[in-house]
Amino acid sequence: IIIIIIIIYTLLILQGKLQLFYSVVILMDSTTATAELGWTIYPSQGWEEVSGYDENMNTIRTYQVCNVFDNSQNNWVRTKYIRRRGAQRIHVQMKFSVRDCSSIPNVPGSCKETFNLYYYESDSNTATKLSPPWMENPWVKVDTIAADESFSQVDLGGRIMKINSEIRSFGPVSRNGFYLAFQDYGACMSLIAVRVFYRKCPSVIHNGAIFSETLSGAESTSLVAARGVCVPNGEEVDVPIKLYCNGDGEWMVPIGRCMCKAGYEAVENGTVCRACVSGFFKAAQGDQQCLQCPINSRTTSEGATNCVCRNGYYRADSDPPQMPCTTVPSAPQNVISMVNETSLRLEWSPPKEAGGREDLVYNIICKSCGSGRGGCTRCGDNVQFVPRQLGLTNTLVHISDLLLNERNSL
Repeated sequence: IIIIIIIIYTLLILQGKLQLFYSVVILMDSTTATAELGWTIYPSQGWEEVSGYDENMNTIRTYQVCNVFDNSQNNWVRTKYIRRRGAQRIHVQMKFSVRDCSSIPNVPGSCKETFNLYYYESDSNTATKLSPPWMENPWVKVDTIAADESFSQVDLGGRIMKINSEIRSFGPVSRNGFYLAFQDYGACMSLIAVRVFYRKCPSVIHNGAIFSETLSGAESTSLVAARGVCVPNGEEVDVPIKLYCNGDGEWMVPIGRCMCKAGYEAVENGTVCRACVSGFFKAAQGDQQCLQCPINSRTTSEGATNCVCRNGYYRADSDPPQMPCTTVPSAPQNVISMVNETSLRLEWSPPKEAGGREDLVYNIICKSCGSGRGGCTRCGDNVQFVPRQLGLTNTLVHISDLLLNERNSL
């Protein structure tokens, strides 16, 4: 019986270094059979289905053959039809034991310690006892399988299990399904387990992007590009974000990344962009975390990109968003003026309250008021201010070229 099982995998969360994990989808596993496998054998006096044991002494269904004393052996056993389920490259794991030819008394030179693995593609389950013909072409040979260890009569007496495990792969496959066949040409062996599967790169979150599961390519060297989608409230940086799924179902070659947009910070190992909570903000896209609102400011909602100044407090256009809001300074103190005809020296002390700022500058406003009751007007352009009239950083200014007999207001 063919049992199709999809292995359930856990979503991988990869942050920083890309780890090599892959997901396996089982197409057929002979060890899960609870009844006879019922594979097709040719000729009838070749392979035989029997109950056997795996390396853990669990009862399983196996196929064995041992016609080593007969020359010109050509024994085939064919699996049932296996659907490929979209896979382009198929992997076959075989567990088997092989008798050491040298341990068999009087064995002819035709004794072998290897067997052949074949596959045949088909869009439907149309095979019969004689079709496809039991030969290479139409069957496609995958490889000749040799044992790393063989057993002897002594091992049998001591019930020592020498089980070999080999994995082979083939592709590309394009039909709806396929059959596998194992050809014996003179070995004494037991085919203990056959596991057929394909690999895919699992769903993953890497560099702030979500990548859907992706089937590996048709060749062992294939690289299948997968386009990532930024996690909610994330934004791509520079180039489009990609990962590549290699032939073994492993993610590699990350390109690009996503970062949380303004008002959101990365949490849970970079897999979630969470809105800044009330009282916190983040001004720009990036990896930085949300910052607490500076003094005298607040947010009006979650996901804030800046903090609003409280009533009576302000932020200059040049102030960065993480700078506290400040208020209007008090008036300068201890203003002293020294007049000399048409010139004037003006000194003062800084305000008692700077309003929270350290970058105070002073502007001098000069008005000329006549002797009459008319209003004051701006001083003429001839009036000179040293070092300057606006943007003073010190607390001293010299004013000259004032008009005589006029009252000036500063």
